Amino acid sequence: MPAALNLDVLKQAVAGTAAAFRCVTEYQPAGGVGDKVFPPTYERGEYATEQRRLPDRPEPVDCVLLDSVQSQANRMELALLEAWEAERIPLPVITVDFPDASLEKPLRITSLEAPHRIADALLRDSLHGGKPFRKSPLGARLDQVDLRNATVLFELCPTALVFGMWDSTGPKGGLGAKFARALVSEIVGIEIQDGVKTSSRIDPAQIQLNAGPLYKAKPGTDSLSWTLDEARAERNTKGPVKLGTKGGKPSEANHGNVTPTIGPGGVTLTRAVQTTVLSLPALRRLRFPLDGTRNAATDEAARTALAALGLCAAALVREQGCDLRSRCLLVPTAPAEWELLDRPGEEPRHFSLPGSAAVDLYRDAVAAARAAGLPWLDEELVLTPAPDLVKLVRKSQELAAQMAAEESEGA
Repeated sequence: MPAALNLDVLKQAVAGTAAAFRCVTEYQPAGGVGDKVFPPTYERGEYATEQRRLPDRPEPVDCVLLDSVQSQANRMELALLEAWEAERIPLPVITVDFPDASLEKPLRITSLEAPHRIADALLRDSLHGGKPFRKSPLGARLDQVDLRNATVLFELCPTALVFGMWDSTGPKGGLGAKFARALVSEIVGIEIQDGVKTSSRIDPAQIQLNAGPLYKAKPGTDSLSWTLDEARAERNTKGPVKLGTKGGKPSEANHGNVTPTIGPGGVTLTRAVQTTVLSLPALRRLRFPLDGTRNAATDEAARTALAALGLCAAALVREQGCDLRSRCLLVPTAPAEWELLDRPGEEPRHFSLPGSAAVDLYRDAVAAARAAGLPWLDEELVLTPAPDLVKLVRKSQELAAQMAAEESEGA
């Protein structure tokens, strides 16, 4: 039975020479062994497949990426966001709120959702105290952060120190501060076999192909977007405009049967493996001076809090389950267990850390960091989007709605 991971053990690991905390979790499809799962698709609809060497296999085996490092980071940040919104955890959060009623849909983005975290352009182009965030007294402090001066990030956006950040959109451009990921996780399918998928649709109204053609209806009418009546159709120099790009077939308006098709789709696998690693050397590189003065105790308190934040994020995302996308629901085959990789040649120490325990550990670590004098943003910092940013979002939403309408007509 693994021991519970407590704050004293975490402090010793961070302050000592340990390399990492590691959690390796095996999964099977929720449908059972041999059920098909669907990986994410990339360019040209392809899966990210590769061969990997495994210790129990004499030859490399075919594998597929089921959830990338970037996707895992996003899931962990959203798990933290959910816990923060439920007031389970304390966490500095910066929000850009778009209250403009003229938007097609309301929009609220936090530093836990923005792709570049506190360095994201959405925050940069929002206002604090009437000034652009990065030119405000608070935001301008970010211009000086680096590995040896990370106190401001700990105060305003500690997740940037755990999941990584490049301040490439700030005033220094590509020379802006970079912080490597300290927490890395991915899910891989092992020993895969490609599958196939089928598609078809039976129209209960039995609308036939030759029942058309359908024409694009004149704008401004109260009718449907299409019509069978040439007199009510849009016209150009060639006459009535047929709907879509296939000669006005009923399928252009999503009516009629769809001929059954078959093609590549999904994989079966021996198992899926989620590997999560928290790098302690990455945290030890960070310094947290107060008033320009470095203090070893302050550094250790900040690093311990960041380690606890990473472990909490990983525990919370496991607590939520592993439903990655449609037809890719995985279930663990055993409880999650953490290993502390310390001295070379020694067996790793094993620890349990369920979500509730991870929350308690994190809260204790933050309390200790604050007691050491480290600054911490207690309340949500709400920014106001600049007027031009609101206009840009509004125009983008209008274009997206227009494109969706056109695609629907041409489907």
